[in-house]
Amino acid sequence: MSEYEIVERVKDWYRTASIKAYYNFLLNDITIISKKSYKRSYEHDPYISKQVIGYVDNGRTGFVFTLEFPTLTIDWSIIPYAYLYKKGYVIRGHSSFGPAPLPNLKYIIYCITSGTGITSSTGYEFQDRLVIELVDLDVAANNLNLPKIIYSVLGSKLLSENNMIEYGEFYEINKQMRSQKLFAGHTWNDAQDIAYRYFDKNERDLSKEVFKISEAYERVFRPYRVVYDTKTWEQVLL
Repeated sequence: MSEYEIVERVKDWYRTASIKAYYNFLLNDITIISKKSYKRSYEHDPYISKQVIGYVDNGRTGFVFTLEFPTLTIDWSIIPYAYLYKKGYVIRGHSSFGPAPLPNLKYIIYCITSGTGITSSTGYEFQDRLVIELVDLDVAANNLNLPKIIYSVLGSKLLSENNMIEYGEFYEINKQMRSQKLFAGHTWNDAQDIAYRYFDKNERDLSKEVFKISEAYERVFRPYRVVYDTKTWEQVLL
């Protein structure tokens, strides 16, 4: 199934209110189940962890910059979190991705709806919009240098059978990832701040910097992104 078909299926689940808030799992038969349903199913059949091919984060925002750069702004921990689970690890004390590794996890999918009447500094109206952005996990992880960072933090654990990671180790991996200046010479946090100031605080002098960040964003995450009108459920061409 193509990226387009997956995004269309996610949109249809969203339209019929079948998708639950926040955390959901996309299975290889292209059904979507909530985190609660996934954990319940895992108790009866652990094999379901091998059927997960996507992680679907569903949320709502009142910030325009979040709609423009979902992967950069929604949840900074999802990509390293997901990548660790794909590589065979479970993080102690955190259960967003369930109780077991997800060896076939391929996609991170963000579904973001806009608040009422929010408008960008460029005048684009984001009311009644659903942004769906699909990211290939391996592509994003490699471009974020996660394999190298994970090795520097975990060391010999990569060769052991103990796949439990302490939160402190996870935090250090995230810290190193976010400290890199991969977004036009800016760190993850600084790029977020610049995008917020331009789109939501109307600081138009930042337009050139936002353009460069946007180019870097495309290079790092290679997102497949579609915007829908939630009144007609047709694609919006920007």
